[in-house]
Amino acid sequence: MSKVTIGFVGLGHMGGNMAERFLAAGYTVYGEERSREHAQDLIEQDRVLEEVAAEPDGILAGLAAGKSWIDVSTVSPQASRELAARVRAKDAWMLDAPVSGSVPQVQSGTLTIMVGGDEDAYRRVEPILRELGTPTHIGDNGQGLVLKLAINISLAVQMLAFAEGLLLAERSGVDRQRALDVMEASAIGSPMLRARASIILDPPEDAWFDLSFMHKDIELALDAARRLDIPLPTAERADEVLERAQALGYERRDLAALFQALEQMANGDRGRR
Repeated sequence: MSKVTIGFVGLGHMGGNMAERFLAAGYTVYGEERSREHAQDLIEQDRVLEEVAAEPDGILAGLAAGKSWIDVSTVSPQASRELAARVRAKDAWMLDAPVSGSVPQVQSGTLTIMVGGDEDAYRRVEPILRELGTPTHIGDNGQGLVLKLAINISLAVQMLAFAEGLLLAERSGVDRQRALDVMEASAIGSPMLRARASIILDPPEDAWFDLSFMHKDIELALDAARRLDIPLPTAERADEVLERAQALGYERRDLAALFQALEQMANGDRGRR
């Protein structure tokens, strides 16, 4: 039995590596790349999703009955739910399937994938998602996205707290590499921090996960929290620091560059990097 054909929209750092894994697994993949001008806020991000879906040659136009659309982007849960309802009207299925992990996890097929939507539709596409990592059906449309945002609150706050502690140790006279090594090996050394330990002092030009993307995800989380009337105090503080880091020119650097951004803030430098 031949494998299904996959259409892939978005071939950036994450999407391009996902498409490569599907090709290596024997799938036929048709890809399309959009502009590198990424949306910088939740309104723009939702607008991009709407354009991809509703343009004359968009996904909805080509989505026949019985087909499935798996959306691995991170947009607002509300926008995703509304779009899923339009897909159901075409007797097709939409699943939100955001991922947790960066480029190394895509390449090794170890992403965590949180899926919202119809469970039968999920079972049909589960083997495809397993090429990328470990998928889990979370619940209804939008719930995969909510859980992704919940995870990214913790990732942003962890990275910020680690950068703050490292800066405090260094400015107190502790060798920065020694401080980094001890902190990484201590109880605070989560898998995310350990994966980034080698790049915190010298982040790569090709980001694993753009700082601007994390900022966007934190703003999505805060928007969802406002709809539910719940407080997210550490997310609010992370949002402020991420916004300042972007103003300093770090938007395309990896999240690990928060340490360099804090150093620049401590030096009173507000110019763009």
